[in-house]
Amino acid sequence: MNFSLILELAKRDFTERYSGSALGFMWSFVYPLINILIYMIIFGSLMGARLPGMSSLWGYGVYLIAGLVPWTAFANTVTRASTVFLDKKNIIAKIHVDLPSLPLYIVISESITFVVTLMIFLTILLLSGFSFSWYLLLIPVLYLIQQVLGYALGFFFAMFVVFLRDLKEVVTIIFQIWFWFTPIVYVFDILPSFAQHILILNPMLSVVSAYHDIFVFQRLPSFFYLTLVLIGSVLLIVVDYVIYKKLEKDIRDFI
Repeated sequence: MNFSLILELAKRDFTERYSGSALGFMWSFVYPLINILIYMIIFGSLMGARLPGMSSLWGYGVYLIAGLVPWTAFANTVTRASTVFLDKKNIIAKIHVDLPSLPLYIVISESITFVVTLMIFLTILLLSGFSFSWYLLLIPVLYLIQQVLGYALGFFFAMFVVFLRDLKEVVTIIFQIWFWFTPIVYVFDILPSFAQHILILNPMLSVVSAYHDIFVFQRLPSFFYLTLVLIGSVLLIVVDYVIYKKLEKDIRDFI
């Protein structure tokens, strides 16, 4: 694995998003700041949205953002990683690249965006007088679990997008549907029992719920289902490598 290449690609991916603009890197702070303020003001203040059992003015806004920030990092990681072999085919053609490591630069790039957005979110909460708990220290663990799953899925789709280019559009549609099957804009407990039994199979349910536990309810998340997600993600990575070893030559030829 060429770590220097992965780090360089991650650096370029993050910096080139705003290259040529007057503010440059500062836009990575401006966009999350505006989005977070919009969600906090519209859903917390103007719409008067409230969480069941909570009287906080900003309760629903915090609930929404606490789910959206990790979900965005996860969804972007998978959807962008699914086309990484095609996007970097010029590099793959020129030098021998360890293909399984290539999606890692997207994981790193999206992680930088996640950290920037999270810091802005925490700053706004701090300025608004929001109380924090020590459970915030568990966020790196939660993020690691979700990104292991993100890498596993992204690598899986990337191998087949090479052969079936339309699959990248299917992945986008899957995540549009998946979003609404994850309790980000609604509360899991308000769903009827049959819907709860279906959603319990969603691996991102336990991840997003853990962020809600930390930010909104300030309690220790349940690590039982999170552990299952991590184990399932590691097993999927093993399956990915088995498939890759069988298809590596064909993948390189089709690229």
